[in-house]
Amino acid sequence: MPDPIFDHPRLVGVYDALEGERHDLDAYERLVAELGTTRILDVGCGTGVFATRLAAAGLGVTGVDPAPGSIRYARDRPSGELVNWIRGDIQDVHDSGFDLATMTGNVAQAIVDPNKWNRTLTGVRRVLRPGGHLVFETRDPAHRAWELWTAELTDRTVDVEGVGPVRTWTEVVDLAGPLLTFRTTWVFPDRAVLTSHSTLRFRTRREIESSLRTHGYDLLEVRNAPDRPGLEWVFLARKR
Repeated sequence: MPDPIFDHPRLVGVYDALEGERHDLDAYERLVAELGTTRILDVGCGTGVFATRLAAAGLGVTGVDPAPGSIRYARDRPSGELVNWIRGDIQDVHDSGFDLATMTGNVAQAIVDPNKWNRTLTGVRRVLRPGGHLVFETRDPAHRAWELWTAELTDRTVDVEGVGPVRTWTEVVDLAGPLLTFRTTWVFPDRAVLTSHSTLRFRTRREIESSLRTHGYDLLEVRNAPDRPGLEWVFLARKR
């Protein structure tokens, strides 16, 4: 089941406003131009911010996500009608010949089960054209980013258009090896309080590089994430 943050109507409705400008997507957009890609698969597309940006620029885009609430919201975005939306995971993508597959934000880390991660890499490779690319980001666990995920440090209030001031904060509730579970809380103007628990897997660079090789990719480059320099890796791989 998708985390409530990606599926509950009230949470999906304020997700984009709370995420802000999403300058992290600028680097992915530049990469699309750099590679000269015209057909993109956005894996874990969420509310469709990136997919609709690309579609509005005239590119062919398919967005896939397991959360029905996110897909419904994405369809109604400006330029949403230009994207082929799929509710599901990579196994539900039956088209092929994509130039590039992307997993932006926390998507790669949200695939916590090793078997599902392996199936995702295999499935993406299946739908890429020969020589097609995969790009995704993940946090470097050595920097222990979760130590800053406390209620005190993350507490903020955002004035959401059409909703009003929404207060939110995040706190870690469990850390077991590479798996970290955190709880996000939202307080709405009508005093409704909603929470969502999410789990991320913090993989080492060696682990990621090995999984790419095993599943038929050549690692071309590991870049810095422009929005978190030195804290995240951006992996660019090519279908072997």
